[in-house]
Amino acid sequence: KLLEDKRPHLFWTPCAAHCVDLILEDIGKLPYIKDTLKKAMSVNAYVYVRPGVVNMLRHFTGEKELVRAGVTRFATAFLTLERMQVLKEKLRDMFRSRQWEESQWKKEAGGVKVTKIIFSIRFWNNVLRILKIFGPLVRVLRLVDGEKRPAMGYIYEAMDKAKEAIRDAFDVKEDKYKDAWEIIDKRWNCQLHKPLHAAAHYLNPQFLSSYTSLDLSDEIGDEFILCVERLVPDLKEQEKKMTWSCLRRKMMSKDNENEKFNFEEEEDEDEDEEDEE
Repeated sequence: KLLEDKRPHLFWTPCAAHCVDLILEDIGKLPYIKDTLKKAMSVNAYVYVRPGVVNMLRHFTGEKELVRAGVTRFATAFLTLERMQVLKEKLRDMFRSRQWEESQWKKEAGGVKVTKIIFSIRFWNNVLRILKIFGPLVRVLRLVDGEKRPAMGYIYEAMDKAKEAIRDAFDVKEDKYKDAWEIIDKRWNCQLHKPLHAAAHYLNPQFLSSYTSLDLSDEIGDEFILCVERLVPDLKEQEKKMTWSCLRRKMMSKDNENEKFNFEEEEDEDEDEEDEE
């Protein structure tokens, strides 16, 4: 802030990946999410310190593991829940199998606790609810943390799409996603929402066709103007830059009508590459 005040042409923005991870961390503090994550981690902890249980798990899951590493701790938690959901029926088959019933672990206090979690309807309902919230945000995290291309011109749209995806996943039942939206908005407004993000979005050719007008009267246009005013002190030059940007958008929008940004498709491509490896 002090540097920006001293040198107005400079912009400071926090690390986008860190901000998105903080959003995940804050959402992870919601009681039902915190409790569900704790139970999921207790299942993993119990299984992976017992080689015999690990071997049994791999037998029933076809050598698939419960844990998948992510770019951050909460991304890892999401991927682990996602994997558990995929393997849900295989896990239940394991904990109702004769091998488990005849094993020494079934009688242990930890084994009883884990079995109860695996057959808990409430636990699995909460897993699905968490995946609906975490999924879109983890995709944003991968976008801003990746090296495929600079994320500055995409994060504005990505965050909007993430919120819409969360809302749609709950069929617009506000009570299901209200808390998560409030956390996202709080972090977005106080940390991540910066004029440079709006300006980069405004100038990104991929988003030209998403505008119904070419004026600078909306929020994004206002923040683009703010960037121009700070970077170009001369009023005549400011006018030239803004006129040029409007003309550029008008010309390029015709060539980009069929180009839509879809960070989910990019995520699918990244996962395909990981699977190939």
